Amino acid sequence: MSAPSAADDTTLNRHLGPWTLTALGIGAVIGGGIFVITGTAAARFAGPAIVISFVISGIGCLFAGLCYAEFAAMYPVAGSAYSYSYAALGRSTAWFVGWNLVLEYLVSAAAVAVGWSGYFVGLLKSVGIVLAPTLTSAPLTFSATQGLVLTGALINLPAMGLIVLLSVFLITGVRETARANALMVAIKIAVVLLVIVFGASHIKVAYWHPFIPPNTGRFGNFGWSGIIAAAGLVFFAYIGFDAVSVAAQEARNPQRDLPTGILASLLICTVLYILMALVLTGLASYRTLDVADPVSFAVSRIPSLRWLSDVVEIGATVGLASVAFVGLYGQSRIFYSMARDGFLPPAFCRVHPRLHTPLIGTIMTGAIAALLAGLFPIGVLSELVSIGTLCAFSVVCIGVMLLRVREPNASRPFRTPFVWVVAPAGLLICLTMMYGLPAATWIRLGVWTAVGFAIYFGYGVLHAAQRPHWQSESAKISLGSSGAEQSLTGNSPTTQ
Repeated sequence: MSAPSAADDTTLNRHLGPWTLTALGIGAVIGGGIFVITGTAAARFAGPAIVISFVISGIGCLFAGLCYAEFAAMYPVAGSAYSYSYAALGRSTAWFVGWNLVLEYLVSAAAVAVGWSGYFVGLLKSVGIVLAPTLTSAPLTFSATQGLVLTGALINLPAMGLIVLLSVFLITGVRETARANALMVAIKIAVVLLVIVFGASHIKVAYWHPFIPPNTGRFGNFGWSGIIAAAGLVFFAYIGFDAVSVAAQEARNPQRDLPTGILASLLICTVLYILMALVLTGLASYRTLDVADPVSFAVSRIPSLRWLSDVVEIGATVGLASVAFVGLYGQSRIFYSMARDGFLPPAFCRVHPRLHTPLIGTIMTGAIAALLAGLFPIGVLSELVSIGTLCAFSVVCIGVMLLRVREPNASRPFRTPFVWVVAPAGLLICLTMMYGLPAATWIRLGVWTAVGFAIYFGYGVLHAAQRPHWQSESAKISLGSSGAEQSLTGNSPTTQ
């Protein structure tokens, strides 16, 4: 069996423009990072200097984002880092990256759904509806001494319900899901802006002194080493901007709009993170922010802002839902791309004739994510996400440099500026972050990789071509005056 041909019913509708792509990126990034990680990193590592940590992490993500933007404009196909590594480094590396993207999208969607469940249960409780803990908690957890253990709970039903609901939205079509995501993004940005605007007038400058708390004598515990350690933590608050590149085959003008969506979402999120960090550490002492809901905690301390606490809870619930939504969307499109190239069975890239969505891949993604969200706590799930994402970022930075040498005259609608500075810097930052991850994370990566390559050698290597189907000489990107003619996919963009 070979990969599906261009004549097969495997094309996606082009409905997404620069605004919806930017909203997709923001929807993936703003979530647990701004509502949870900011407080944790400030309290444990950096104090008010968490602002500097966000700047450092933002610069690192900008470097990776610029490399993503060049690839996205050169190869406007669904698949993100998987497709780019296929073009630059071959099918074995492509499979490794694609398999690790499963960790970023599928597992992170499940992890975020578990976090959402906690906020949702709290909201219901505030209106007098109390759900049994046995139906809102994970029945399995991991102990360093005992391994996998039972908690006594039955299932995390709200987390599973969220995944099922979002999967239904995804199945109905990209235009409808983009609108739903845009609405969720608008709500959570409005909440963030409300906190920034109303909180700014209540800032106590005394809470910012000392801005960089002195180091306690232990590396990473405040001081400049604490700022670096916090940068490693908040770096993962930016994970998700690459979801914009996953939508390449549903973008109306990918060569122009993908770089715009990637870079605009990164810039907007970085500014919001910095402003939120300033307000948060100005409303309460950083020492008190190591709580599950630091934003609502901080605003609730100000009598005139207590009304905002409930609004923050709603914004966090909506924000986490949109992050899970983008994770499910991204994973279904990764499966779609890998199936088109022959790494997975063709069923994963079959597009529903009426809905124009990859039906089987979306159902499979939703089913697995719902199972993970229902069975495991957020800690176990989130540990699997970070290293897979950093692997993908690293490969993209390497791939951009390799193609600049191998194909210097290739058409690049967007070129990474100062590529021989930006790409190595992005690679260095990613490798540094990976080096700082716990040994157990590397062990899990090894096990996950072993399982992945068993699938690759059992199926993918027998069916996938040496080069992706869209990179043949007869399937080059044809740039017309609008920059949107996509001969490589056999799917012309729809008109506005």
